[in-house]
Amino acid sequence: MRRTLDLMVCLSVAVVLGACADDEGGEATGAGGSGATSGSGGATPGSPAHEGGGPAAGNPDGACAVPAAAQAADTSSPTTVIGDGTPESCTSAAVVAAVAGGGIITFDCGPDPITITLEETAKIFNDTGPEIVIDGGGRVTLSGGGQRRILYMNTCDEAQVWTTPSCDNQDHPRLTVQNLTFIEGDSTDEDDEGGGAIFAQGGRLKVVNARFFNNACDPTGPDVGGAGIRAFMQYNGLPLHVVNSTFGGAEGYGNACANGGGISSIGVSWTVINSLFSHNRALGNGGNPAEAGTPGGGSGGAIYNDGNTMTLTLCGTRIERNEVNAHGSAIFFVSNDHSGNIVIDRSVITGNLGGSWYPTYPQISNHDDTSITVTDSTIE
Repeated sequence: MRRTLDLMVCLSVAVVLGACADDEGGEATGAGGSGATSGSGGATPGSPAHEGGGPAAGNPDGACAVPAAAQAADTSSPTTVIGDGTPESCTSAAVVAAVAGGGIITFDCGPDPITITLEETAKIFNDTGPEIVIDGGGRVTLSGGGQRRILYMNTCDEAQVWTTPSCDNQDHPRLTVQNLTFIEGDSTDEDDEGGGAIFAQGGRLKVVNARFFNNACDPTGPDVGGAGIRAFMQYNGLPLHVVNSTFGGAEGYGNACANGGGISSIGVSWTVINSLFSHNRALGNGGNPAEAGTPGGGSGGAIYNDGNTMTLTLCGTRIERNEVNAHGSAIFFVSNDHSGNIVIDRSVITGNLGGSWYPTYPQISNHDDTSITVTDSTIE
């Protein structure tokens, strides 16, 4: 398993991130500027994604109740409002500065949808919370321009300020991103970890009413992943909530990475509610550990989970038409100490393509002793 240097500085990170998919029961291997409206990423400058278009946020058929901890944050008293009511005032520099300042961030860019192409990655500083909220009001799209990651949070990155002696397990920052669209984020060759749109290590992350289109990370590698989101070390093992959000959603809007076309993590539990994953791809090949003569990867068309004691919970979620070269056309879930579990309720997993190693259900790769609870769901 790859680890960044800042990951290794945490005293107990080896315990938290000791999981990788090469245990004895491992899977079979297989073959600051202006508010720009154009970019060089997966979506072309004329793509509807640049004008607020594209598939809606969330699974329209999802009807699961959203617990209080997973609901959108209150932004009625913002710390910072980006913009003065005009599109021209909503710049890359304004977004980067607001995110660095923390607190509750909203936008006032005029009545029409706007795409802001970032000229540098917006980075969370760990001492600006503990609560940090970025709310696009349903009209704001942040683009990486096909050149950079969009949003970065890392409690173990000294450059972002260490705030506790246990950076690998601290309760802040607690970051919520909501009512936002992320397009053309690209972390390829940036740090070999993934997270084309969002990289989140430590603290807490919550995603509500968000859309992820045409994001990318390294196309090969056994452990790099998460074109939309790559996550590590959520506080006390609490789940990362994804609510009413869309990853891809239609042909031409999908996200792509070596593994985890939508989301990817090591040692993280997820609760995914009323969300949609479609047309995402895991581009690598050779699995993890990589088969001899291959670069590795190619698992988890929509979701890639690796670690030990973790839970993937899906409720009211649809996963379809994702594609892999190795394993888990819908979900790749490896609990190395065989203590993790999957819960699927009122969800649909169908029509995902490719891969092998499906011991329990089609399109889901896992150890054959992984506990999987399925209720009122379709997996075919």
